[in-house]
Amino acid sequence: MSKKNKAAGDEDFGGFRAGFSVLVGRPNAGKSTLTNALVGKKVAITSAKPQTTRHTIRGIVHREDAQLILVDTPGLHRPRTLLGKRLNDLVADTLAEVDAIGFCLPANEKIGPGDKYIAAQLAAVGRQPVIAIVTKTDLVDRQALTEQLLAVAALGREVLGEEGWKDIVPVSAADGFQVKTVADVLISHMPPSPPLYPDGELTDEPEAVMVAELVREAALEGVRDELPHSLAVVVEEIVPREDRPDDSPLLDVRVNLYVERPSQKAIIIGKGGSRLREVGTNARKGIEALLGTRIYLDLHVKVAKDWQRDPKQLVKLGF
Repeated sequence: MSKKNKAAGDEDFGGFRAGFSVLVGRPNAGKSTLTNALVGKKVAITSAKPQTTRHTIRGIVHREDAQLILVDTPGLHRPRTLLGKRLNDLVADTLAEVDAIGFCLPANEKIGPGDKYIAAQLAAVGRQPVIAIVTKTDLVDRQALTEQLLAVAALGREVLGEEGWKDIVPVSAADGFQVKTVADVLISHMPPSPPLYPDGELTDEPEAVMVAELVREAALEGVRDELPHSLAVVVEEIVPREDRPDDSPLLDVRVNLYVERPSQKAIIIGKGGSRLREVGTNARKGIEALLGTRIYLDLHVKVAKDWQRDPKQLVKLGF
């Protein structure tokens, strides 16, 4: 992540600003949904289950006078496994390199120990401006929102002193309320800089990572709570099908889903393979939209016992 000199004058780049902003918050605080709303296209997976994001995904917001590169990270939390510790380390590394931090707190949940833990971590970062983003405002009435905004402001003063957060912005990614305002505020903290990515590029994630995330999202829908922590997805290959006519190409996409126990494998596959077929159908739509061509999706479910606590298996699965 290249950093630009904040002391440079705006005139150096015609008033253009560009830089990196990270969205942090406890699991399921709405970070991925907000990233997608800001970019205007799906670049980060979303799920009703916490801790669905495993990779740092950059979404790129293009404007005539600015470029905002959003880094969506796993939810910061007190780690219980080696995987959890590595995910937290990933967030900490990211915080040290960005130009501004967006701290996401849901409007429909009271501030709890997890939020206070993250706030303390952000206070320790020091240099970067922290903007409190109160998400999911569509789920509460005006009175509840007002109370949450006051509580968020109080938390900022508690951890940062009287100055508190640089800004507090309520937003709803679901109905678009103040999404543009969030972008405006984050961009205001970006340094003068030329564009850092080509116009029109929405993410710098490799296609294989995006494909794996789409399969993972489909696999997480409607399953019991413990599965998100136990599911890893690895794309083995994406290759063109041979002997296809030029006007009707087909890609073979082979993907392995790893769980920790045979009972979890049974959940993913479902009775007679019904659930795995449903996962394939749902994931295929997103993958074909991403790759711009028809695909044959080949899914296999495998057991990697206690992979979250095994350093060798974590490396093998890309963590």
